[in-house]
Amino acid sequence: MSKALNAKYSPPSRSYLSDTLIPTWFGVEKANVIAELKDVPKLAITSDGWTSLSQDHYLTVTVQYTSQGSLKQKVLHTRAVYQSQTGEVVAEEISDILGDFEIELSKIVAVTVDNAGNMDVAIKKLNILKIGCFAHTLNLAAQKVFKIPSVDKWAAQIRAVIVWFKRSSMANIVLKEKQDLIFTKPNQPTVPDPQKKHTLILDVKTRWNSFYLMMERFMEQYPAIQAAALDPRVRKPMTNDNLVHLKDEDFHKAEEFVDIMKILYTSTLCVSSDKSATAGQIIPILQKLEEHFTVKHDDTTFATAIKEKVWGNLSERYQDANIQAFLHEATAMDPRFKGRPVSDATWDRLRKATVEANHVTGAATPPGLSEPEQRDTEQQQHEEEEEEGEGEGGEEMEETYKPSSALEELFSEEDRKLRRTIQLNTLSISERIDVEIELYKGLSPIPMKEDPVMWWWEKRATLPFLAQNATSYLCAQASSTPSETL
Repeated sequence: MSKALNAKYSPPSRSYLSDTLIPTWFGVEKANVIAELKDVPKLAITSDGWTSLSQDHYLTVTVQYTSQGSLKQKVLHTRAVYQSQTGEVVAEEISDILGDFEIELSKIVAVTVDNAGNMDVAIKKLNILKIGCFAHTLNLAAQKVFKIPSVDKWAAQIRAVIVWFKRSSMANIVLKEKQDLIFTKPNQPTVPDPQKKHTLILDVKTRWNSFYLMMERFMEQYPAIQAAALDPRVRKPMTNDNLVHLKDEDFHKAEEFVDIMKILYTSTLCVSSDKSATAGQIIPILQKLEEHFTVKHDDTTFATAIKEKVWGNLSERYQDANIQAFLHEATAMDPRFKGRPVSDATWDRLRKATVEANHVTGAATPPGLSEPEQRDTEQQQHEEEEEEGEGEGGEEMEETYKPSSALEELFSEEDRKLRRTIQLNTLSISERIDVEIELYKGLSPIPMKEDPVMWWWEKRATLPFLAQNATSYLCAQASSTPSETL
């Protein structure tokens, strides 16, 4: 191809690519990342260890931070670890990676990792706040249902039938025939519906939600499975293999199981696939799970056992006082969850943290903004001052102010009140922060689909101190998925 395009072009050799071009390119990109992270006041990291097919151990570290109204993410390193992965070794490897990118530990607000024991030891050694991966936590709770003898026996019977259908070529052929007969298009009873002709799913213990997905598919294909099991070509081999024929009771249990466990599946998707899966989601999701898994008087014995086992495990998580405090603060600073009750103690901690952050620098404006952000904020505030200073009288002054976005127009009354207060220029930093907190409390929550990072970016001129403090929470991740999906 290259010869056809340009006969004189000579492509670089493999050794030149691997020994010269790629290392040079990596050096340039690394320098750019280091320069970008130097201007970031607060950031969070995730880390995960994994083993390749050749049994080589690797450790990945990623960094998350906010910039210009968006959540940024960088993969710092995926490094081979040729020592036993003890907590001390993992801590040393993470520290070396952070050092390579000139990241100070004091800038890291939290690290999100799985619940492995060596990670606990490593993060304690680094003295960073550890957030257990919420997706991993949910999966561990879901696995607890297998500790219930009746559930384990029922699941084993269904799993055995699914394995048999997947391994038997004749059973697979018969199942497809029954699918064509049973699953037809609406108003066309003789035309098979290809959208329902699905293969059976077999669960994998280490794969999140695979048992739930197996049961969901079993429910969908139950009529075809039953019809295939009654076919003479399948029934006799199943009997010879001592397989238990499934009953309607098994189907009803599957319905009940899927209805109970669907919320765990949805919660896992929230924190592992959402681009705004911040740590502020954890407390609201746990509260919703607690409500869902509370045993009700009309629950069956089967449902009661599942609910008690799952919530019994989840209720023991995130009980450390420091983690609890951080998660509640993160929830309070996430505008998607503003409608939920927030304790006075949480607001006091947020007020104290915001005041201390500004007293350390002695600045009259929030510290830690990059130069472009600082200029943008000052320009926006200056434009507001000019607009409010024009004309005579308060009403005339407000008439000159033109909202620059739909969000500003929607909350124009709140912005107007705060501008008038701040323009007095007589309040101390502590008093200004108190005003911002009270105004923030009065604002309406935003829809779940909205980006909380962008919301705070658009509010940086009217809530400058809180907006700066919010970055310390919005960068913390609810799960370690960023370092697991490489």
